Amino acid sequence: MPERLGSPRETPLFRRLVLVGIGLIGSSIALAARRQNLAERIVAVDKDEGVRARVAELGLADEIHADPAQAVAGADLVILCVPVGACGAVAKAIAPALAPGAIVSDVGSVKGAVMASVEPHLPEGVHFVPAHPVAGTENSGPDAGFPTLFLNRWSILTPAYGTDSDAVERVRAFWQGMGANVEFMSAPHHDLVLAITSHVPHLIAYNIVGTAADLERVTEKEVIKFSAGGFRDFTRIAASDPTMWRDVFLNNKEAVLEMLSRFNEDLAALARAIRWDDGEALHKLFTRTRAIRRGIISEGQDAPLVDFGRPRE
Repeated sequence: MPERLGSPRETPLFRRLVLVGIGLIGSSIALAARRQNLAERIVAVDKDEGVRARVAELGLADEIHADPAQAVAGADLVILCVPVGACGAVAKAIAPALAPGAIVSDVGSVKGAVMASVEPHLPEGVHFVPAHPVAGTENSGPDAGFPTLFLNRWSILTPAYGTDSDAVERVRAFWQGMGANVEFMSAPHHDLVLAITSHVPHLIAYNIVGTAADLERVTEKEVIKFSAGGFRDFTRIAASDPTMWRDVFLNNKEAVLEMLSRFNEDLAALARAIRWDDGEALHKLFTRTRAIRRGIISEGQDAPLVDFGRPRE
């Protein structure tokens, strides 16, 4: 797989790209879109005055706004880079200002709830093409972004049946232009897959680090001082943005609870194997899970390097 972004486009895909919310994903899109000439003009929107000031200092956008409705006037692509629980309110706010033919997308880790909250607000002639870039780090804010965040990562598109095909293809080309691989799924299937590959692992990480935090009061600094690699990996995941993950769990509760129930059943079986000295069962499980890890690395979805080995060009 290529390790660097390809050559910039000769002509931009979009005239006016509006990014509502400038955290890790929004700032990385701004940097990648600029580098790859994917938009003539990049517009940043954030309600936080400090974030807007930092966006200006970093030169991430051509325009910076606090009011999303003002920013989206004349836009042909608007991407909602806010927590999934806020997408509906943003869609309602920008709807009157959207031009016919405009494309609205998002970057949320939950698709069913986002589609249900956004689509009812969009006027006729505006196309909604939901997207989820399966990429990220534990860092957040406009300083966290880098243009190769999406390189060789998957971006999953979940357009509803009957969505304008040209709009879908333009969004596909946009993500491919930033180095991503694009996959299509239905929203329910996406939410089930991500519940087990992302949401439940985050929930487990938050829980085990919380348990360790309670234990630390008894053992003083020993939990932190003697942390081994496994616990350090959990703390990296558990350092992710709390608002974003709160909204993920509340908006994908059915799939998360289903996967969590399955996990609890498997955990109980593992506890029984340990209690009854069933070494054969333990070895069989660990062999299977080792193969999964090797498969992830062979697919280029991880590397034993900082930021998955992605260059911060």
